[in-house]
Amino acid sequence: MSTSLASVRLIRAVCVLCFIGGIAGMIVASLADNNIEAVLAAGIITAMAALVLLAVSTVTTTRRTAEFDEADAEILEHGIRRVVDSGADETAVRDLVRRAITLGRRTPE
Repeated sequence: MSTSLASVRLIRAVCVLCFIGGIAGMIVASLADNNIEAVLAAGIITAMAALVLLAVSTVTTTRRTAEFDEADAEILEHGIRRVVDSGADETAVRDLVRRAITLGRRTPE
């Protein structure tokens, strides 16, 4: 497991603990003596954990949008067309590209 993946998992685990603690804190503070300051503090902790979780999930997302995939596919198709137009066998070129894509999917990041 890479260091960044371990860090992300640790941050997510801490956020979950903050969620659980914050919700429990809001309930206990509300039931104990209706202490609004304690309820607000627990709510703010829970909200901050949610913001941190959203930020970490946004930053570490590796999936690209479909527009980028379409643009890459078009660039690849133009490249194949240029190689075929220069005299290469189209079937062989497309088979080679398929094998490269399969290899790329199997290779860990």
